[in-house]
Amino acid sequence: MKFAVLVFPGSNCDIDCYKAVEDTLGEPVDYVWHTATDLSVYDCILVPGGFSYGDYLRCGAISRFAPVMAEVAKAAEAGKYVLGICNGFQILTEAGLLPGTLRRNMSLKFRCHDTLLRVENNSNPFTSEYALGEEINIPIAHGEGNYYCDEATLTQLQTNGQIIFRYVNNPNGSLDDIAGISNERGNVVGMMPHPERAVSSLLGSEDGKKMFTSILKTWRDQHESASVR
Repeated sequence: MKFAVLVFPGSNCDIDCYKAVEDTLGEPVDYVWHTATDLSVYDCILVPGGFSYGDYLRCGAISRFAPVMAEVAKAAEAGKYVLGICNGFQILTEAGLLPGTLRRNMSLKFRCHDTLLRVENNSNPFTSEYALGEEINIPIAHGEGNYYCDEATLTQLQTNGQIIFRYVNNPNGSLDDIAGISNERGNVVGMMPHPERAVSSLLGSEDGKKMFTSILKTWRDQHESASVR
């Protein structure tokens, strides 16, 4: 399985994502610059956190127009796996690959600390190795992590099982305590907390490991079943 870690001007969690794949999975992983126009060799695309293009206009609003995002959309349409973390989540909403938007934290302050999440859907490719309802310790670091959508969209997210994680103690005012969602198909996930910063006890938590091992297991299971056919 081959991973791509996108790099925009202002990304600062790209190295964290790269090392999480390298150390946790040992699978091939590349940095891919925002000007790239071909992602066809990759099976999973990670859109990392940071302050892409300085977060001017709105978070992710400029990155949404980077050449590589057209390729991310193609990959998502083809059923490949896409994970947007923090600023990456904001970019995916701006690009229309996930519904809703991220607003300023209710406190109007940047929040940077560990937080408990509850796994709301473990049938997703990124969460299959968690138990449903499992509480995991994953750090946050954001100023605009307050998820919002209209009532119709919220109903759709709830009905379709697209809410992947909820905060146990909501740190930012997110609607319905939402910490992470997926598209309807389930292959595109966005979340504000940072699982790539929770893959080692040295970092304070290993609870993010299962996000990476889940996707590898799902990919292998799919390819093994395809080869049998």
